[in-house]
Order: sequence, then structure tokens, then C-alpha cells
Amino acid sequence: MADKKKTPVMRILDAQDKELMAVRRIERDGDNLVIRGKIFGAMPMVAKVTPEEARAALKLLDAKTILFLISLLFRKSK
Repeated sequence: MADKKKTPVMRILDAQDKELMAVRRIERDGDNLVIRGKIFGAMPMVAKVTPEEARAALKLLDAKTILFLISLLFRKSK
């Protein structure tokens, strides 16, 4: 029997814990970040984040939120 590696999936949930998006791959395409996944479990989606948009996203974060994001990597889900 072939040993298949399970592809990791990041799920983005709404306020009612229902899946909005399943991110299957995050990769680089030139100077852009490309996010591939499915919206609502059915519709394939490819999103691109440009350097300008990445800088805009970082401006949305304050120091407290940045520290939370770092600590989030080490927390267990409830």
C-alpha cells in the first residue's frame, strides 16, 4: 500500500465556526505571494498578495497583535 502524506490544510472560519476557506498551498510567484485553496468547500480560488498589499496588512497590526500571532503558533486549539 502506498504511503500518502496528508497535505496540511489551514481552515479560515467565520464567527459561527463554519469553514469559509480551506487554504491548501501558500507559495511565491515572483514578487507576489500566492494563496491557493477552496472557498466554501467547493469553489477553487487563487489569491495573490502584492508587496504593497503585504505592507498594508502589516500596518493593520499593532505590537500586541504581533505578539499574539507569535504565541498562537504554540497554543493548543480548544
